[in-house]
Amino acid sequence: MKRDPQRPEECPGRPEPPPSPPLPSSSSPAGEAEGAEVKPAPPVWIFGYGSLVWRPGFEFTSRKVGFIRGYSRRFWQGDTFHRGSERTPGRVVTLLEDCGACTWGVAYEVRGEQIAASLQYLNMREAVLGGYDTKLVKFHPQEKDAEEPIQALVYIATPQNPSYLGPASEEDIAAQIIVSSGCAGHNIEYLLRLADFMRYFCPQAEDKHLFSIEEALISILPCLYYTEESLEETASVPQKSKG
Repeated sequence: MKRDPQRPEECPGRPEPPPSPPLPSSSSPAGEAEGAEVKPAPPVWIFGYGSLVWRPGFEFTSRKVGFIRGYSRRFWQGDTFHRGSERTPGRVVTLLEDCGACTWGVAYEVRGEQIAASLQYLNMREAVLGGYDTKLVKFHPQEKDAEEPIQALVYIATPQNPSYLGPASEEDIAAQIIVSSGCAGHNIEYLLRLADFMRYFCPQAEDKHLFSIEEALISILPCLYYTEESLEETASVPQKSKG
């Protein structure tokens, strides 16, 4: 059993979680003799492509790096809780249907009691606080000896949710990320951690959108630093009196 040591920070005013999605029952059918062997519920796989790749926040049995087909990752979802606020919403990723594309991430296997616990936790983190819906996708493990794709659950923010921001230029997205932070940390950390994951775990994969935003952010940061430094220097210079 594995457990991610980093849990999202608690914030005041957090809403109560709704009931977790119903799970397949592993109990014996009605009328079956008592004492019959009860088959355990099959494992559930959960695919993460954003902060879940480095901080799942729930107990899991195993994990695999891999990808799903038919989707592109985009920083089009607004975040007013984890990486932003009502005043300065952050930008986090969602998936856009794209026939020729694939999105890399991490799939987590949960079993037994881990299933209900992880789904209840993610229902709060992704659906209630994030505005995401669930879908089933085919996950392709990175391992060369992997056989068939694995059916996995994924959370996707659609344009119908109230926090959806939609497309913007890489420069505008980077500028918004720079000034946003929330209960889970600064929006810059979110972007850089995701870029590092792709760079180190999926070096053969391309994610032009992600790396273009990272490049834009890095180019803006020195300008922001020098601007603040200039303002501080100006404020510290004694002003000459007129007349």
